Amino acid sequence: MRVLLVVGVVGGGVGRHVRQLAEDLVSSGHQVVVACPEVVADRFDLAATGATVRPVEVGVAAPPAWARALSGLRVLARGADVVHAHGVRAGAAAALAAGGGRRGTPPPGDAASSPRTPVVVTSHNGPPSGRSAGLVYAVLEAAVCRRADLVLGVSADLVERARRRGARATLLAVVPSTAAAPTTDAQRHDAARTLRAELGVAPTAAVVLTAGRLAEQKRVDLLVEAHRRLVSEARPGDAPVLIVAGDGPLAGELREQAARGGGEVRFLGHRDDVPALLAAADVVVSSADWEGQPLVLQEALAAGAPLVATDVGGTADLLDGAGVLVPAGSPGALARAVSGLLADPAARADLSARARARADRLPSRQDALDAVLTAYRAVLPPPVA
Repeated sequence: MRVLLVVGVVGGGVGRHVRQLAEDLVSSGHQVVVACPEVVADRFDLAATGATVRPVEVGVAAPPAWARALSGLRVLARGADVVHAHGVRAGAAAALAAGGGRRGTPPPGDAASSPRTPVVVTSHNGPPSGRSAGLVYAVLEAAVCRRADLVLGVSADLVERARRRGARATLLAVVPSTAAAPTTDAQRHDAARTLRAELGVAPTAAVVLTAGRLAEQKRVDLLVEAHRRLVSEARPGDAPVLIVAGDGPLAGELREQAARGGGEVRFLGHRDDVPALLAAADVVVSSADWEGQPLVLQEALAAGAPLVATDVGGTADLLDGAGVLVPAGSPGALARAVSGLLADPAARADLSARARARADRLPSRQDALDAVLTAYRAVLPPPVA
């Protein structure tokens, strides 16, 4: 099968998923072309997957760049059996380039008899906050739902959202982590000792950790505020240390907030050893406004980390009881949940065991490959008799 993967400028989770998908499709004998901005190809080393990488500035808003991207995608789509775009911006561009309308409608400027390449779009994120960004998202989402043959959502709420907006076919995407590493209690103990030695944290200090891109969706500001509350209520010498792994546009702002709030907050920046960091933590926290099938939570489950997470998107389905869920947008709820776990070693041990058990049931890379090939076959035209 000839597959064209289309992706714009994306964060770590989406980029890692596309890289894994390209690698596994190539390994299973399919011809894969990845159309994406050069910065994405370089960041995720997509050429190393064995796929052919074509630089296309997908998702650039300026009209000349948009027109060039559509032209490039149109050429690439003609050589593919199926187009699979990731994100609504890339999805709208791919759907327009591959056909420009419902099934059977030829691309603009082509002869009426030109075949239309089937399009699959994976929706990786919910609508952004802010009126302007939300309106742009709604327009792109409408184009995807009208024109794509199949819309995959990384969470049940995205699948239902696409269905309500008129998508002709929808399925739940399968997005496993390739970095998840099963971790024993002994390995967790060693990881905790190593991290404390690296950072100069006292052996008796509790470590609360979050990992991910420092962007608005992740709401790390709420966790920093929750940490301030924990510190203000802790007995002398009992205050936990908050560790933030990751980088992003809000890094400077979050550092300033932490400096004003009191307590110890360590910003580690980008790290390549996130699974080890997760294993080292007494509690791992996700304070996001929305998540689908977050890779970092899958890695935390495998690491046996006690988890506190906001009840948003696909998080509850992912954890399936192997974590403490709190309402989104509430630093007080985060602080109470973390404080309760830090004060209760038995509860942490129970969550650690449940986390490992849940990790054992999560989908594998092979499950993801099987699912995406099933999706592709569903949109391909029937073979000629």
